[in-house]
Amino acid sequence: MNVGKLSLEEIDALFKRVFEDHHEGRVALELLIQRFARNAVTTGGIDAILTTYMQAGHREVLDHIMLRINRANGVQETSDQEE
Repeated sequence: MNVGKLSLEEIDALFKRVFEDHHEGRVALELLIQRFARNAVTTGGIDAILTTYMQAGHREVLDHIMLRINRANGVQETSDQEE
């Protein structure tokens, strides 16, 4: 499979198969969510801000995976979501 030649629809379907249709993929996604989906840190000054930025970066990966799965399932995306 040549990754560079996959269409957006093929990539979406791949994410759906891996993270939703396959049992171990669902488990892996749940583990990733438990590990990286954290709330913003609200106390601690600049350290809290830096921690929140780091957590936001982790969360962006999860959001991308979920976006791909949702598109493969026919969920309409809003204009502020990236590809």
